Amino acid sequence: QVQLVESGGGLVQAGGSLRLSCAASGGTFISYAIGWFRQAPGKEREIVGAINWTGTNPYYADSVKGRFTISRDNAKNTVYLQMNSLKPEDTAVYYCAARAGKPAYTGYDYNYWGQGTQVTVSS
Repeated sequence: QVQLVESGGGLVQAGGSLRLSCAASGGTFISYAIGWFRQAPGKEREIVGAINWTGTNPYYADSVKGRFTISRDNAKNTVYLQMNSLKPEDTAVYYCAARAGKPAYTGYDYNYWGQGTQVTVSS
């Protein structure tokens, strides 16, 4: 059983940056792919990006490509989401999720979820 805890959310002005962290415990972290998702009020959950256990070739949604970067530190059991050039439309609750094996691109394929962290981007 993997427990995930997100942190690093907050209020930032448009054009600013935030770094989210996803700390894992209770499982073999290195065997899990991690996905970042977000859900804005009144909208469906959407994938932001995903990373495999090696940390190579992360996947990004088109809406964040070139602005967001996913990385992981397996020694610290932590995955990061660096968010630059933030836009008001990035406002959402951000979640990390874990699944064994390869990354997936829909939330239904992930077994473990964090509680989420709010990101608010003001214009």
